[in-house]
Amino acid sequence: MTEIAARAVGVDIGGTGIKAGVVDVTTGTLISTRAKVATPEGAKPRDVLAAVEQVLDLLDVAEDKIPLGVAFPAIIKSGRTMSAANVSDEWIGFEAEKFFEDGLGRDIHFANDADVAGIAEVRFGAAKDQAGLTILTTLGTGIGSAMIYNGVLVPNSELGHVQRAKHGKDAEAYAANSVMERLGLSWAQWAKRLQWYYSHLEFLFSPDLFVVGGGVSKSSDKFLPLLDLKTPIVPAVHRNNAGIIGAAALAAD
Repeated sequence: MTEIAARAVGVDIGGTGIKAGVVDVTTGTLISTRAKVATPEGAKPRDVLAAVEQVLDLLDVAEDKIPLGVAFPAIIKSGRTMSAANVSDEWIGFEAEKFFEDGLGRDIHFANDADVAGIAEVRFGAAKDQAGLTILTTLGTGIGSAMIYNGVLVPNSELGHVQRAKHGKDAEAYAANSVMERLGLSWAQWAKRLQWYYSHLEFLFSPDLFVVGGGVSKSSDKFLPLLDLKTPIVPAVHRNNAGIIGAAALAAD
């Protein structure tokens, strides 16, 4: 078995901000300050690369060859970004992993942002030691998802796009946190939408645990108790640091 590094750098690229930190991957804790810069307007590849270089400089790890993982809001297949959420369409079909490796002069591990959040929770958070199927969802501007079976990630699940035929919308257009904010829904009104969503996932996949992430998870006591499910559903532990921790953990493997 390959020895796992004790520390690694995680970078979490989002539509509005790029965050990074050094992680102790034996405990899943940050061992540095968290560096953050704004995502460049338009979020084109070269501009995002320059911003990643900036956060690595802020952490003083630009020349450090410890493992580096990058989380990105897209479907990732063989190092290519196959979609683009809140970033430039230039990323669609783009050989992103090689682009970053060439630009940074080091090996990296490139993965979907919701997937790495799932890894953070299953290794160090709410789903640690959970057998069977865990489904993590991140409720934010959209709905991201990660499916993990007995600790093994099934990548690029994109469960925010399951369809709600009654209204002709996908799940995130009906039940994301941004929808609640835009429509001014109460917690109870939003919970009715979440009830449909999680009941549908429950029917499709028969999971053993739901983990709910995203910034709104800090208010989970206002909406999770309103849901009636057969499957246990719990808030995520790592919230805004999940992408950093999960990306670093995968890079260290």
